[in-house]
Amino acid sequence: MGYTKPKETTRWHLENADLPNHGKTYTVVSHKSVIENTHQLLKDAGFVIQKEIYRANMNANVAQGIYHIYPSETTDQEISSERELGMMFAWTNSYDKSTRFQCAIGAYVAVCYNGMIAGDMMNFKRKHTGSADYDVKIHLADQIKNAEKHYKRIITDKNLMKTIELSKVKQAELTGILFIEEDLLDSQQVSCVKSELTKSTYNYSVDENSAWAFYNHVTHALKKAHPRDWMQDSQDFHDFMMATCISTSVHPIHDSIRELDEIIMEDLYVEVDNL
Repeated sequence: MGYTKPKETTRWHLENADLPNHGKTYTVVSHKSVIENTHQLLKDAGFVIQKEIYRANMNANVAQGIYHIYPSETTDQEISSERELGMMFAWTNSYDKSTRFQCAIGAYVAVCYNGMIAGDMMNFKRKHTGSADYDVKIHLADQIKNAEKHYKRIITDKNLMKTIELSKVKQAELTGILFIEEDLLDSQQVSCVKSELTKSTYNYSVDENSAWAFYNHVTHALKKAHPRDWMQDSQDFHDFMMATCISTSVHPIHDSIRELDEIIMEDLYVEVDNL
């Protein structure tokens, strides 16, 4: 995986980067065409781009675009009333054969810009061969067409994580698993998570002993990932957390409260029966 500090760059730099020449079997998907198609497709679908972020390695052989977007024509009340998360569209492209083109609808946390991408939303990865340039445009359009559905799924996942109790001890244990077993965090990212567990950089308006707090500590650390790895790492971590949240090792806060209420009521019934 390796740690390489990501470099934020400009749209102009990516659009003017030298194109590769890898022979007849390699199909160039230029950063310029991806950016232009993304802008046009988002506009045609009624999305407003509120912020665009570009990152790349030094020679722009690996590039990434992240767009904070808003569906100006939405009629969905859940989407229009959501305040904690904003909608995000992201893509990764390369000129050095190190990664396939990929794109996905996701979300970002408004207070910190941490990214969220769920596994089934990033189901298109295209090698730079054959009709790759055409296929990429088709899939960009498909992702954008399903943006609201994907976004609502992430809102649901966020709301679930806010109800899951996760002690600091459990969070530390999961950090170790992400580092050693899952290979999702490197040593510097682990140090970042450790610092966040001690004193969070942002106020997520949630109990610090919750899955949602831990999720943000890790996605904050994942900002340090190389542009080549960030989308895949974000997806893998999201899926890891969803599996963790539904496992028997953690329990919803609301369920714990409900169980306590049931114990209290049972005691009351016993007291009444004994009168």
